[in-house]
Amino acid sequence: TADNTMEPAGQTLTTAPLLTLERFHISEEYGFLLPNPLKELPDHYRPWMEIASKLPHLIETHQLRAQVNEMPLLSCRLLKGYREQHLAHVVLSFITMGYVWQEGDTQPREVLPRNLALPLVEVSRHLGLPPILVHADLVLANWSTRDPGRPLEIRNMDPIVSFPGGESMRGFILVTVLVEKAAVPGIKALVQAVNAILKPSLDLLLQALQRLTLSIRDITRALGQMHDYVDADVFYAVIRIFLSGWKDNPAMPAGLVYEGVSEEPLGYSGGSAAQSTVLHAFDEFLGVRHSKESADFLHRMRDYMPPAHKAFIEEIHSAPSLRDRVLSSGNGQLLTAYNQCVEALAALRSYHITMVTKYLITAASRAKGRRTSHLPGPPRALEERGTGGTAVLRFLKSVRDGTLEATLPQSG
Repeated sequence: TADNTMEPAGQTLTTAPLLTLERFHISEEYGFLLPNPLKELPDHYRPWMEIASKLPHLIETHQLRAQVNEMPLLSCRLLKGYREQHLAHVVLSFITMGYVWQEGDTQPREVLPRNLALPLVEVSRHLGLPPILVHADLVLANWSTRDPGRPLEIRNMDPIVSFPGGESMRGFILVTVLVEKAAVPGIKALVQAVNAILKPSLDLLLQALQRLTLSIRDITRALGQMHDYVDADVFYAVIRIFLSGWKDNPAMPAGLVYEGVSEEPLGYSGGSAAQSTVLHAFDEFLGVRHSKESADFLHRMRDYMPPAHKAFIEEIHSAPSLRDRVLSSGNGQLLTAYNQCVEALAALRSYHITMVTKYLITAASRAKGRRTSHLPGPPRALEERGTGGTAVLRFLKSVRDGTLEATLPQSG
């Protein structure tokens, strides 16, 4: 920088490049969301789009598997650019989940036919994503606005592809889109803070930490809209199975054979909030450390993110430590601002625990009561597990407790 008056005495000017969002394909306006995702593929891919557009109906009427079996085998070579490839990944991964779970968890398909397996694996390799539905498919690239001139809110949005579950399915996807949108000021504040440590500037760092706290609270509020738009019984009994993978899943212990790709079954985890880059970035920045078991799962989930987003987390990990900066500053205001960030993040995680208790644990016990009736019971194999395959409450409590342990002691 031209102005080196801020440099501590005796230190050479730092040459570390400042952190920017565009280097990691992160949008100034939309964060990790793909800005204005494509809704249509070139005409060559119409057989995929026709199935995707009717997916809930085809699954509910048990016709999807028959339709997929008649689908032509198409190559991904004609897809131009990232946006077309990403829409193809969304469409093929949604169709895959529907194909495997059309009959629920009692009769999963354990072989994915080559006309679906080959293009899914091909486009997955291009994008650096696994050949299964991930958070980037369900949420980041799966939203559109009815009126682009109006703000992002549920009444003005639709998913591009969906599963059975009606309004609750729509709400689940779109509330999660709004959670990602609420994180944007926090991601920007995080970048400003990293640069304020590199520069260094205590004033800018303090402002950035205060903005980060506000954004984390906004994320918690955005998440609260789940209560308004997603029915817990529908989520538990209808939606959840379609987000489930074939790793750590008792319903598919061996995994899935991708025909024409591998003769051995492959295991991939289902879609999970742990695949959102937001909290990984906040954890790395704040220096939150998790128990080995939780940390191992979270690390594995990074392989389910777009590679540029994973690289962003790694960049924050290798940046100078915020905790060290706060401690060495001896500045009480900075210490308080840091602890407020940590407390807001722990509160968000506590709130997530109450959501999971409502949508999973309580819904499961209600569903058990219905099993004795003539209604079909919901998935048994997944009762205590998250869609990512974890023992979900234990995992979330461990992550929340790890967050609280990052709090720094106030001196004086």
